[in-house]
Amino acid sequence: HEMLEDALRSVVKHTFNRVTIDGDTSTNDMCVVLANGMAENALIEWKDAGYSAFYAALETLCTNLSRQIAADGEGASRLVSCTVTGARGEDVAERLAKSVVGSSLVKAAMFGADANWGRVLCAMGYSGEDFNPDKVDVAFQSQAGSVQVCAKGRGLDFDEDLAKRVLTEHDVTIAITMGEGDSSCTCWGCDLTYEYVKINGDYRT
Repeated sequence: HEMLEDALRSVVKHTFNRVTIDGDTSTNDMCVVLANGMAENALIEWKDAGYSAFYAALETLCTNLSRQIAADGEGASRLVSCTVTGARGEDVAERLAKSVVGSSLVKAAMFGADANWGRVLCAMGYSGEDFNPDKVDVAFQSQAGSVQVCAKGRGLDFDEDLAKRVLTEHDVTIAITMGEGDSSCTCWGCDLTYEYVKINGDYRT
């Protein structure tokens, strides 16, 4: 059980803890993993090859579940991921990415399929992390393609029709390049819809 606990605690940090729907955390949000031995696999007692294989599988599973949780946010119409690359450290990249996907203005822009890179930089600005905006590139990506909207902190002319097609897909990624290091992180969220307000406005304890 020590190996199982170590694996779960490590994996949760960069899967479930990188999900945000509205910035709130419920008192009953939790993650539990159970092992009953019914598979009759060899007991993992050390951080050996068996542990590494199990860890990789657990990480894949939890990443998949994290994406599903974000996509299934209250009233959500699309999954919004933010991938930050080129950061000074993974913790820096995480705070920046989570600030972006947690921003109400960014989430509303995603609902409206608006390639509003200013809101992205704004959310990065209040993340608490120091960074040089003159090095930041921003692009929006999905199965419909990719459109870069900001280079070195400055807006670019871009194809509005392509941007609309990119942002109306169900899975949308906000790709941010920092130009300050070699660390990266992805966090997951969703858009902010009329249905979110209806669900939470109608809710009664």
